[in-house]
This record gives sequence, structure tokens and C-alpha cells, in this order.
Amino acid sequence: MQLKTLLFCILVPALQVFGLPLNGADISSLPLLESQGIKYSDSGSVKPFETILAGHGFSLARIRVWTAGTYTQSYALTLAKRAKAAGMKILIDLHYSDTWADPGHQAIPASWPTDLTGLNTQIYTYTLDLVEAFANQGTPIDYIQIGNEINDGLLWPTGQISKQGFSPASQLLNSAASGVRTGSRNTKIVVHIANGWDSSDVSYFWDGIFIAGAFSTSDVDILGFSYYPFYGTGATLSALKSSLSSIVSKLNKDVLVAETDWPEACSSSVALSEPSIPVSAAGQTTWVKDIESVLSGLPNSHGLGVVYWEPGWIGNGGLGSSCSDALLVSSSGATRSSINLF
Repeated sequence: MQLKTLLFCILVPALQVFGLPLNGADISSLPLLESQGIKYSDSGSVKPFETILAGHGFSLARIRVWTAGTYTQSYALTLAKRAKAAGMKILIDLHYSDTWADPGHQAIPASWPTDLTGLNTQIYTYTLDLVEAFANQGTPIDYIQIGNEINDGLLWPTGQISKQGFSPASQLLNSAASGVRTGSRNTKIVVHIANGWDSSDVSYFWDGIFIAGAFSTSDVDILGFSYYPFYGTGATLSALKSSLSSIVSKLNKDVLVAETDWPEACSSSVALSEPSIPVSAAGQTTWVKDIESVLSGLPNSHGLGVVYWEPGWIGNGGLGSSCSDALLVSSSGATRSSINLF
């Protein structure tokens, strides 16, 4: 009994320290920012941003890929090398578009076909080739999103759920997943939708997307969700807990909050979903810790972790919100206390 007690005293604090297995940051814009002369520093020492993140407990780098434009496959391959060299795992976020893909935009790439048969072949081949390219350069993909915030499907209008029903989107996701599985049996597949707190939207998507002969439960390993405090006061932590607990009980899958952030500075006119959390670096830490607490309480230990969205994107501090600054660094690139949120 004494030995068991000793082991318990050693292991329990260790579990509390290490927390959830995935502590992530989206660093997609990093090379672009560096090309503009931006540098990052930690305790006065200038270092590559991925090195700073890894040194503060970030274990996962999320990297977006467009089919054209800025965030090309080549761009992502180079950044993946840096992330892996820093000791981080990689999550590749495929937008399947020449530009941003989100709940309001999912445009078919200009060079791709537009019919469903052609798109099924194209998305399979594109995904397989990309997975193999990362493996061939010695940076195999640990996690991959087959689409970004695809609440209303992907590759519009062909795969748009609100116009075509679930079948085309289900087929396209199955084709994408088949491309991943053919290229790598070790890469975990993430399907990512926005507004993880909204149980109605979450249930609608997951109740409809699985169709016999198309996308199946074996095609997805991780349920990914965006969760932001800016876009609706209903996005409370209690709503997130209820929504995620319900979908985990239904699907028995792991969950990742693939995008989130909290403001360090924000106008008082912006309504945040958790007004008791301060708008500050300390508040950023509280927000993420509270999300981790929700994930830690999910059934069967299905909570994986949190990815902070673009914490170093100087020049875009609001990160798409009405707030002025949600970064983990100052405008000069110096780390804030919230760099220690993990």
C-alpha cells in the first residue's frame, strides 16, 4: 500500500502538469511575416517563433494549405520542416480552395472540375499526392483536416449541403479520407466545423454527413471545432460543454478545439460570450484553461486539446474579430505572459 500511495503522489501531479495531449498554435502566416522583416523575442532574446512556442509547451503546429495563392503546398512543406525540427507535431489544414474557406466561402479551385464525379477524383488525387509529398520530405503528417469549417459542406456549389443535400458532401469527404488512408495509415483525419458551442448546428452536421456508401464513421478520427467568444454571446463555456459532451456520447470520437483565441485588447462595445474573463493577457490564459477544463471533462477522455489561432500574426492583431488584439505577442514581437498558457 505504501508503494501504491507513493506512485499515486508522483503520477497525479505529473498528469496535472502535462494536461491534454495536444497544445497547439496555428503558425501558417509565419514565413510571410518574416519576409516583411518581423522578428520575435522571448525574454529579450530573438528566436524563431516556432522555437519560442515549443519552449513554452506548444506541441502542435497547425498549417493551412490553399490550392493556389499564398499558402501553397510548397509553402506548407517548408514550414512543416521548421515545425518538426522544433519538436512539434503537425496538423495540416486543407482548405480545398484557392483562398480562404470558412462557413461563408468554399469556392471550388479555379483549375478543378466542377461536376461531382470529377471532384471526387480530384480531391482524392490531390489529397493523396499531398500526404505523400509530406512523407517523402521526412515530415509525415500527424493530423490532417479534410476541409476547413465545413458546416455547409465544401467545394461549392457542388458540395454545398444547403443546396444539394448531404450526399455530395458526404461523397467528397469519403474521397478525401480515402486519399489520406491510401497515403498514410498513421495520419489522423480531422473533420472541422465552426461554432462548436452550438449543439443544434453540431448535431445537424453530424446527424446528416454519414451516408451508406459514402462518408462513414471509420473515415474520421477526430471531431474538430472552432470556438470563438466574439461572434455570438451564446458561445459560452457551458454551451460548449453541453454540445461537445452530447456529440462525444453519440459518436465516441476524440475532440479538438482546432481554432480559438481571446483578446488582449478590445473595445467595451464588443460583446464577449464570457464577460467575466478579463480582456488581457491573463484573460487569454484563463480562456484557454477553461476550454481545456471542458475538454478534460468529456466522456471517456475524448478531449484532445486546443489550438490557438495565429498567435503571432502582427499586423492582423484582431484575427478577424472586432477586437484590436488577440495575439500572444506585442506589436514588436515580444512574448506576453500568455505565451505560457499551456
